[in-house]
Amino acid sequence: MRARLFLLVLTLFVWGLAGALFGSLFAALYGVLGVVGLSGWQPLLVGAAAAAMTTSAFYSAMPVALVGAMAGVLASIVYLMVSGAQHIDLVQIAGFAAVAGVAAGGFYAWMVKGGGRPLAETTTGLAAGLAAGGLVWAGLVLVEHEPDMLIMAAGVVALVGSLFKLSERWLVGRLAGHFPRAVSAPIVAGLIAAVVGASIWIMGGTTTAGMDLAARGAVEGVLHQVPHGFLGGMLGGAVTGVILELLGMHLEDDEHVV
Repeated sequence: MRARLFLLVLTLFVWGLAGALFGSLFAALYGVLGVVGLSGWQPLLVGAAAAAMTTSAFYSAMPVALVGAMAGVLASIVYLMVSGAQHIDLVQIAGFAAVAGVAAGGFYAWMVKGGGRPLAETTTGLAAGLAAGGLVWAGLVLVEHEPDMLIMAAGVVALVGSLFKLSERWLVGRLAGHFPRAVSAPIVAGLIAAVVGASIWIMGGTTTAGMDLAARGAVEGVLHQVPHGFLGGMLGGAVTGVILELLGMHLEDDEHVV
């Protein structure tokens, strides 16, 4: 009984933490995509897919994800130093970080021999994110409800977590055999680095002298939604994790890869 309770508490903590990361990232991406001109179902679907890919990489291929995150931070700092922080362009900083991430991922793949599993895990996250985003958007349309970040984040996290766990065992194994080892880590690291670069753009946007008042207000609106995404994602992840644990999909069965 004590061991069972410990597993439930551990699951609550791990899934809640992963959900909080997912929800915060989803809220930020949803807002940024709206700022750059996407509307309707587009920011929900694209944001859910990108957040799912990133979170699944951290959840299942953490060493590769950490390499990409460090490369993204360093590349973003270099970009800010070179540009003088007078005008931070989203595409430029994310692209520069992505290139650095791919280079760092390539070096990691050369140093640490692995397979195609990191990219397979990330691709599974992409599929789960697309499906979850579509389902949440369909639900919002059916009930004719205005998008609320807390509800959207909780729903997307719950659906992505469930779909990822249900498909991970059979889908990842099939995909891993088709992805070359040499490109798996670089692509995943590049993706993570690009997300880090975009996140730094969001945080630095409100203090950039070259940004007009309208754009600055839009970025501030994005930052305002992040706590709602954090809370919704944490609740959705924690509840989903406990339900899956009770259904027999145990946390200790997960495979973490290099």
